[in-house]
Amino acid sequence: MKDLNLREIREELASDLAVGGKKRIQHSISNFGSKQPQMSKMSLGSLDVIYIMMESVIGICAVVGNVLVIWAVRLNPALQKTTFFYIVSLALTDIAMGILVVPLAVMVSLGVVIHFYSCLFMCCLMMVFSHASILSLLAVAVDRYLRVKLPIRYRAAITKKRICVILGLSWLVSVLVGLVPMLGWNQHTGSSSYIECHYLAVMRMDYVVYFSFFAWILLPLLIMCALYTKIFYIMWVKLSQNSASLPGGEKGCGKEYKMVKYLALILFLFAVSWLPLGILNCVMFFCPSCTIPQPLMYLGILLSHANSAMNPIVYAFKIQKFKETYTFILRTYILLQKSESVISSVEHPVELGESTT
Repeated sequence: MKDLNLREIREELASDLAVGGKKRIQHSISNFGSKQPQMSKMSLGSLDVIYIMMESVIGICAVVGNVLVIWAVRLNPALQKTTFFYIVSLALTDIAMGILVVPLAVMVSLGVVIHFYSCLFMCCLMMVFSHASILSLLAVAVDRYLRVKLPIRYRAAITKKRICVILGLSWLVSVLVGLVPMLGWNQHTGSSSYIECHYLAVMRMDYVVYFSFFAWILLPLLIMCALYTKIFYIMWVKLSQNSASLPGGEKGCGKEYKMVKYLALILFLFAVSWLPLGILNCVMFFCPSCTIPQPLMYLGILLSHANSAMNPIVYAFKIQKFKETYTFILRTYILLQKSESVISSVEHPVELGESTT
């Protein structure tokens, strides 16, 4: 009788354990389903799709165009001058914008669930290449100013080695400025390790506005404006002197006048590309209650990235040797047609902004 009772008790316990285990399994499955990554619930609106498509087009154009710039400099000896070291550096920066910054910007816009510091590093990387592009443009402006202001001393003082040092310092400063948030100037509160990766979820707006925009975008822009204004004045004085001393002085200064127009175009494109996004960030920071439409924010981001795709187009229209080399590459390497070599152009060196044939 006792053995029968023990057997019944064991059977009841086994039944209870089986039922309880089944419930725990069902509970775990339900919890697992409810804790799937938020990416699976993410739905893209038409605006997001348009933004991603535009970013993709800009990234492809930036990479292809700037690869073409470097290819042209490599092929044409007339373009292998110290001035074009800056152009190659800017092209490399713009290629990085197309390969890295644009895809990262798309990932951030999608709100992918990743570790906080992974998201922060992605956003910092975007800042690094953005500042490198701006500092490369500033280096070009300084180089142009020295060439116009001190034409004789420029040739002796500005060597390839010194240009490499200047460009190296520009990249170093860009890395340091971009990685500052990794040192603690960020939004991390210690509450959660994994977040939906959005720019404002990891980057502090005081860093974005005061340090990044005011110090490393607006200030270089003002310096470039001052340098170009001085260049315009020097060129105007030279044009006036040549016109007064020589009957055909205007024709003799035609190349210099074209260079001035080229510099004005670069400055204008820089301002149009970078100021809107900076202004929108300032509005968000100084007016927290103000609501910025998402299409407007996307437009500001697209404009800043589009600057990397603009430069190769400007070179093609403003520098004849670039245009000739682009045509040679298209006919020889893409269309596989026989065309006249550009090697002969080494006998006629070209300077930035000139339109010689």
